[in-house]
Amino acid sequence: MDKQLQKKPWWKKHLKWLIGGGVFLCWSIYFIAFADHRSQVRIDASRVTISKVELDNFQDYISVTATVEPIKTIFLDAIEGGRVEGILLEEGSLVNEGDAIAQLSNTNLILEISNNEANVARAINELRTARLQMEMNAMSIQNQIVQLEGDLFIQKRKYDNSTTFFKEGLIAEEEYLRDKTSYEASQRQMNLLRESFKRDSVYRGIQIQTLENSAQRMEQNQGIIRQRLDNLTIKAPVTGQLAALNLEEGQVISYGTRIGKVNILDEFKLKAEVDEHYISRTRKGLKARCQFPNRTIDAEVSKIYAEVKDGKFTVDLEFDNSNRQNLRIGQTSHVKLELGNSSKALLLPRGSFFQSTGGQWVFVLNKDRSAAYKRQVSIGRQNPRYFEVLEGLEAGEEVITSGYEIFGDNEVVVLN
Repeated sequence: MDKQLQKKPWWKKHLKWLIGGGVFLCWSIYFIAFADHRSQVRIDASRVTISKVELDNFQDYISVTATVEPIKTIFLDAIEGGRVEGILLEEGSLVNEGDAIAQLSNTNLILEISNNEANVARAINELRTARLQMEMNAMSIQNQIVQLEGDLFIQKRKYDNSTTFFKEGLIAEEEYLRDKTSYEASQRQMNLLRESFKRDSVYRGIQIQTLENSAQRMEQNQGIIRQRLDNLTIKAPVTGQLAALNLEEGQVISYGTRIGKVNILDEFKLKAEVDEHYISRTRKGLKARCQFPNRTIDAEVSKIYAEVKDGKFTVDLEFDNSNRQNLRIGQTSHVKLELGNSSKALLLPRGSFFQSTGGQWVFVLNKDRSAAYKRQVSIGRQNPRYFEVLEGLEAGEEVITSGYEIFGDNEVVVLN
């Protein structure tokens, strides 16, 4: 007797497909909701540099290379033009102030000076002649006064006698009036002559003083003119080292030509170029440690040059009272320039990643070091070894500090 078979429900027939579809649906939901969709790149771990963030003292300094220079350089310029007849000292020689370095000749200058001296001598003689003439005129007026005083004395006596005789009726009125008029006219002439002499005396005093001052100035000018001959001998302006001499025998140079320089060797300084990034933090008085092959010398910033060229500005550093013997011009030194005091900070070792990110973000490794993820950070101060981390990282975390160019625009670096 046959049994009637029961028909299976449809879901039992397709159970395995339903289970598979459910698993796929759950996986899809999980992928959409929780999976990491950031772009990734796989890199061999040996191709990157990994550094750890540490909490330690941050030393606020920069390292620069400086060159030893003389504390002061005096340039040699030709005060007179001429032909170089001889070079008396060689470049690099030690000189004392006033030592002859080179000899020039200038025929036109010699002729010019001779003519000027003749003109000065002639002018001085003319001034002396004019002064003598004025003194002679003064003596002539004085003689006239003396003569007039004698005539006036005679006329006064005659006038007094005429007055007595006229009162006694011994002479006529006409003769009396003539003697009176003559005496009074001579008296007025004497007054005028004395007033004229007084004024002439004042004028002569002014004129003589003016002539003497003029003669003195001309003699001083004559001395200056003679000095031009001495200028044909080029001399050391200070004691030091003749660092450069751009002269050749037979060369013709003109007035003002730069012919060399003298370095003062009593003191030295350092000249260094600093990145413009630090221009706002660099100031006079900053301390520095200058490393030389056999010793270290302390120094401080003495001058800051405002001009920025090729992304750098220049500073001068002067040494303290330490021993500076055996330094040589042109010698280089590695200088540690201190910008501030040390302080506790999160430190991230320097790396070429900074060129790509500007310190705005880094790749931070996860705990199992299998991948690194892009993270925003804030970088503060920096020295030759470390960046100061202001925010975005914690002590103990690891960061890829090598260049990021190989990562492209990806946000996750998977390390193999």
